[in-house]
Amino acid sequence: MKRRLLFIVLFVYSIVAGKVMAQTVTLDYYFNHETHKTKSGQAERFHYLWEDTANSGFSVWGGIFKSKGATLNSLETAPTSANLKGTSVYIIVDPDSKEENPNPNYIQQADADNIAQWVKAGGVLIMMANDSANVELNHFNLLAAKFGMHFNNDMQSHVIDDAHFDDGAVWINNNPVFKTSKKAFIKDACSIGLSGQAKPLLKAASGTAIAAIAQYGEGAVIAIGDPWLYNEYVNGRLPAGFDNDKAATDLADYALSWCKPPRKK
Repeated sequence: MKRRLLFIVLFVYSIVAGKVMAQTVTLDYYFNHETHKTKSGQAERFHYLWEDTANSGFSVWGGIFKSKGATLNSLETAPTSANLKGTSVYIIVDPDSKEENPNPNYIQQADADNIAQWVKAGGVLIMMANDSANVELNHFNLLAAKFGMHFNNDMQSHVIDDAHFDDGAVWINNNPVFKTSKKAFIKDACSIGLSGQAKPLLKAASGTAIAAIAQYGEGAVIAIGDPWLYNEYVNGRLPAGFDNDKAATDLADYALSWCKPPRKK
């Protein structure tokens, strides 16, 4: 009887502890808010969404986070200390330009301040830009500047078509974040200028940084010059030898590990 009672207590505790320890990964749906028309003529959200299972979505990467025990969330309003509370990892991808959204929600200084305070307290921020023709960089750089980073108005690793995948090859060795991936595919990315504590994380063939990392207070920031890990490039479409699927897992592992001891700095 005592043994059975002990088993029940431990079982209940494991469930409660699991819920307490579960980490929330929040994807921005406010600065990135693109729509297209369905066959019926209705406006529909798409592009870099957890629930988007097409090539344009993040459903594969979201599934990786969930496999690690994380809970997925989306934020459809401007970030504040209140609505970021409880979030372990906050991801902002490809903020809208007017070409993508006639009424874009630009990142304001107050937004940058709120996010920086959240990172300082221990959050992990992942910023994914794009080449300058497909992203709004001026306001995105208000946020990046908080961490010694600047998305440049250029294009690195340009890939013409599927016959030239190697033009987007990024070789990885002895990397603090990407520990199992050795060859990534990142095309048409903007470069990232660095200052202060920011350090290069991945480099294009030209030698310029297209991904960067910085510690900020108790938190960490990772910036990448392309949306990169959306479904199109983590679903087996790439030729043999590219490790984007492993890179997606590596980045998820790193982000989640930072948010609970021991941190991998």
